[in-house]
Amino acid sequence: MLFAVGEKMSRKEIGAVMVVGGGIAGMQAALDAADSGYYVYLVERSSSIGGLMPQFDKTFPTNDCAMCIVSPKLVEVGRHINIELLTLSEVQNISGDEGNFEVSLKQYPRYVDMNKCIACGLCAEKCPKKVINEYDGSLSKRKAIYVKYAQAVPLKYAIDPDNCLFLTKGKCRACEKFCPADAINFDDQPKDMTLNVGAIILSGGCKTYDPKLHDVYGYSKSSDIITSLEFERILSASGPYGGHMVRPSDKKEPKKIAWLQCIGSRDVHIGAKGYCSSVCCTYAIKEAMLAKEHSKEPLDAAIFYMDIRTHGKDFERYYNRARNEYGVRFVKSRITNIVPADSGDQLIRYLDESGNRVEEKFDIIVLSVGLEVTKTISSLANTNNIRLDAYGFVKTNSFEPVSTSRPGIFVCGSFEAPKDIPSSVIEASASAGSAGNCLTESRWTLTRQKELVKETDTRGEPPRIGVFVCCCGTNIAGVIDVPAVVEYAKNLKSVAYAEQNMFSCSQGTQDNMSIIIKEKRLNRVVVAACTPKTHEPLFQETLTNAGLNKYVFDLTNIRNQCSWVHKSTPEAATEKAKALVRMAVAKVELMEPLREAELQVNQAALVIGGGIAGITAAKTFSNQGYHTFLIEKSDRLGGQSLHIHQTWQGEDVQQNLSRMTAGIRADKNIDIFTNAEIIRTDGFVGNFKTTIRTEDKTEELIHGVTIIASGALELKPDQYLYGKDERVLTSLELDRKLIGNDPDISQKKTALFIQCVGSRIPERPYCSKVCCTHSIKNALELKKLNPDMDVYILYRDMRSYGLREDLYREAREKGIIFIRYHADQGIDVSLDEQDLKVRFTDTVIRRKMEINPDLLVLATAITPPAKNPLAQQYKATLNNDGFFMEAHIKLRPVDCATDGVFICGLAHAPKPIDESIAQAVAAATRAITLLARKTIYTSGTIAEVIPAACSSCGVCVSICPYSAPSFIEETARFFPGKANINPALCKGCGLCVASCRSGAIRLKGFDNDQIFAQIYAL
Repeated sequence: MLFAVGEKMSRKEIGAVMVVGGGIAGMQAALDAADSGYYVYLVERSSSIGGLMPQFDKTFPTNDCAMCIVSPKLVEVGRHINIELLTLSEVQNISGDEGNFEVSLKQYPRYVDMNKCIACGLCAEKCPKKVINEYDGSLSKRKAIYVKYAQAVPLKYAIDPDNCLFLTKGKCRACEKFCPADAINFDDQPKDMTLNVGAIILSGGCKTYDPKLHDVYGYSKSSDIITSLEFERILSASGPYGGHMVRPSDKKEPKKIAWLQCIGSRDVHIGAKGYCSSVCCTYAIKEAMLAKEHSKEPLDAAIFYMDIRTHGKDFERYYNRARNEYGVRFVKSRITNIVPADSGDQLIRYLDESGNRVEEKFDIIVLSVGLEVTKTISSLANTNNIRLDAYGFVKTNSFEPVSTSRPGIFVCGSFEAPKDIPSSVIEASASAGSAGNCLTESRWTLTRQKELVKETDTRGEPPRIGVFVCCCGTNIAGVIDVPAVVEYAKNLKSVAYAEQNMFSCSQGTQDNMSIIIKEKRLNRVVVAACTPKTHEPLFQETLTNAGLNKYVFDLTNIRNQCSWVHKSTPEAATEKAKALVRMAVAKVELMEPLREAELQVNQAALVIGGGIAGITAAKTFSNQGYHTFLIEKSDRLGGQSLHIHQTWQGEDVQQNLSRMTAGIRADKNIDIFTNAEIIRTDGFVGNFKTTIRTEDKTEELIHGVTIIASGALELKPDQYLYGKDERVLTSLELDRKLIGNDPDISQKKTALFIQCVGSRIPERPYCSKVCCTHSIKNALELKKLNPDMDVYILYRDMRSYGLREDLYREAREKGIIFIRYHADQGIDVSLDEQDLKVRFTDTVIRRKMEINPDLLVLATAITPPAKNPLAQQYKATLNNDGFFMEAHIKLRPVDCATDGVFICGLAHAPKPIDESIAQAVAAATRAITLLARKTIYTSGTIAEVIPAACSSCGVCVSICPYSAPSFIEETARFFPGKANINPALCKGCGLCVASCRSGAIRLKGFDNDQIFAQIYAL
């Protein structure tokens, strides 16, 4: 437990963690646990890791290529010296206790020797047996010997025992005959093994609902009725149609596509599930937008929905963009069946919002299928005394959201509840941190140290450049003539080798690149592929593994900057790609090895904000042995949680908050400062200096990492008679009355809740996420206090996402009335003598209605502070809404762009208590991966002052957004008064170089001669 009472019992701790499930959550949990000092066994039932994410075309709300952002993560896991992959493996039994578990596993045969397989693909080419390819759904076929996808990790073939002709019928063995590496082993047998670990993380993920189970839509009868995951594969460049959007039945481009929402979710029929799957609305919006981009002709894209649930960060903006900019149609109607039309199209009948009966034909129907737990992982939990809910998800509580009912075993991702990628990644980091709380004494006891490859001394050697051009499936090769670019590169000056790769970021290509660098004696490398933002570190590590300095490298972006923006002009795109490669070669020819400075990491942490997220983060640091400073600007700890009655699961917030507050006040490893204000910040990752002012003194705190948990505010509205009539309350004001057991509340006869007060409007185009569930919970509480009370909720879209849907259903069953209103029609609240009068238009009956409540509750927006000095003080970016931005919305959701600074709770975005706590543990865990190293390295790409040329004008000091330049003290022996740049603060942006009037600053890796070489090459 995070806030356990008393000391740990004396027991043997094993410094290893087992992660069960190799999807995106499992991979993140494994990486964070390994980087925190524990040896990790990553157990995956299939032949390779990755889960569902590699099957997606793009990710919402940024429309980033899914494979492009997950591929570096795959390779990182595959390369990590302290992560052991156990593929084709299943956990059979778990015995023992927290800190010392014994886990029995069964590893099923691959029938291919992984040490011999070179993934050449000749076996699959010669295999005569074709079967349905699960990776592409029902849209393509694979061979009986296969890899799941081209970038799979491990990139080793496996034989499907259920379909192999030899294993089922005793004949064939073609793969064995043609394998050049003698890797086929038909004598392979299942292996039983036992492993001892200190903690276990269950990240078994989920599967998509199978619409054949309740086939009211005719999914099994028409190839043009497909699931959303199959449509992802149609859109994907690596999919069965090479990214060309065609109708499966006739391979023609569709003109009309419909998405039907809530297939298998929010449905109590046999085979379906009552909960909301959380992701379907937003992924349907994404697919509709991408379909319009793919289509050569105008495409009619329509989404049929019950409620649009774009409750995540930036999701509402995404929804508005789809509707207003892309022209995606949103039709509020739940479709119950599809009728085949004579033309071969699919016919849908529905009532529109005006009550008119409509018939429409569509070329493709996409079923937005929900998520559900797999039977295998559910069975594992059941047989090992891990409590599950009625749907088979792991039962957790709001204050320990990744802890299972069995101590030492944790959960993350969609095995806890249906959720999107950022939430899964956050929980993954949180589960790794929770595992670390159990194993502090055994950190680094079982880990291995990576042997660094000695860097080859290339001084004095003429440049020998290797050029690797990526096809990226058809992302690049579908537009650019990649072989032509490769042939062109071979003839450029100093190019000693050039080749094309199907996927340059795959583990196989990375390993092969390392071999080629050594064999061809390459001393500089150019990769023509996608964006350096996500892939540069991956290729740099490959250079390091090959013995090259990682800075004699350039990654030129022929995807984002060429193939994606010049789809309609492939010949011109090819010429531009050649020019980009030519420029990169010209630059890299002049590049020299750069060095990185080593920095010591101060072993203390600073947490800003004493709300429930800050309290949790501070306790996580302390539990793992790190001294923590907790700063709170008010005189009390607790933040907004002080005003909340219950969580959505019914837990008493005040009781739990009191326990948590008492826990950190008694913790000698945590220094708490209330009524504190930050007045100055200095330093950098590993060595921050923060000066605070309290009531009676000023104090300087030195710390290695910073957590921003500064919270947010409840909007105080200027509408609906708020502040003018005591019967009009905000949600939190009602909570305070419920906390205080106000007897007046139970005497009310009619209560009315108004949703989206201040949210989802032009001034605040975001959803505050908690309001719908909060209102439902409070409405149920009012009904509990007075069953005869009439309770109404006026809403735009009821966003009771995930398992919260059960609350929504319970509320309707108990007589709470939900009435939908349109934002553009508005709600009028007035006084009629002494009575409150609320007028609005009911969108279902299309009539004006009036209710006279004696309690009016406004579900007001969660808002960031109007001014946020922390953003400037810690160089952390705010988004358009004023919340702190993460480094990457999907894969780094708690990291800031500034190294060593992390975010959690309401400072990041509106969210409920359980998600704030999970994010707080995640943020602390990500910070601990830095603290645990004790030393870190600066970048080599930093600015450097030439003192003799510096005129001490101070422009660089004033213009740098990171405060890296400063003046050398006048009393210094060398170069007094001249500018100097702190390498730990410098981000290599080049602003100081461009602004220096004296030309006294150079940016390593971007010297003038290198830039001019690129210009002249162009």
